[in-house]
Amino acid sequence: MIQVPLYLMMVVAVILIFVGTLLIFIDVLRRTVRSDSSRREGHVDVGGAVIVGPIPIVFGSNKDVTKVMLILAIALTALAITLTLVNYYLR
Repeated sequence: MIQVPLYLMMVVAVILIFVGTLLIFIDVLRRTVRSDSSRREGHVDVGGAVIVGPIPIVFGSNKDVTKVMLILAIALTALAITLTLVNYYLR
């Protein structure tokens, strides 16, 4: 049986939070610095996914965004189920 120390999992979690925050900050800076001529005026495509248990709920402003969100939601749901089963079988 493989046991991962709690402090190692906490360090990995903090690093992932830091990297995610840093990526968001970099994207905001990149979008702010970009010139006005390269922006599309008045049009924004948005989408998202809410995963409730093993069931993904997907929404988007157009079909392309909704398809991407659906693929990501299915991938995340499969990953969550896989990790849960691996954890169950390792214990």
